[in-house]
Parts: sequence; C-alpha cells; structure tokens
Amino acid sequence: MLQYEITITGRVQGVGFRYFVQRVANDHNIKGWVQNSRDRVVIISAQGEEIDLDAFIDHIRIGPPLARIKNFIKKRVPVSEFPEGFRIKY
Repeated sequence: MLQYEITITGRVQGVGFRYFVQRVANDHNIKGWVQNSRDRVVIISAQGEEIDLDAFIDHIRIGPPLARIKNFIKKRVPVSEFPEGFRIKY
C-alpha cells in the first residue's frame, strides 16, 4: 500500500477536475480525497496498491477536456488511515 500527495496547477478549477478525479479514483480502487485550494490549485491525497496508483496517476495527468495542466507534482507520503472510498473535500 502506497500513498501520494499530488498538487496540480494550471486551469484546474471550474472545469470539473475534482469530479473527474473522483470518478477515476473509483475506477482504480483508490482511497482518499481531492479538494480545491484557495490559491487555485487542486490537491489530491491518494492511497492504493502501486499498480492501481500508477494507472490512476497516468489517467489524471491528462485531466478532463477543459483542463490545462501546467504543473503536476507527486510526493510519496507515509500511509495514513483513510475511510473506504474517495471523496471530494469542500
């Protein structure tokens, strides 16, 4: 089991990015959350098996059609307790 914190900048707010990430996470059996930050950045905390996380990350690097990703920063962090599922934090 691995966990990553992912920070994404660019045109990533107001384009359905969080909903896109949640759908992809559910497709790949990823636990965690996604949220918009005040500085117009999307932050993701994702936990899962390495093969599932790799597929999840490959998919979200593309983003939804209206998004334009400028920076994609992935940092491995210690595994923490998450409830089942993947949620959008507001």
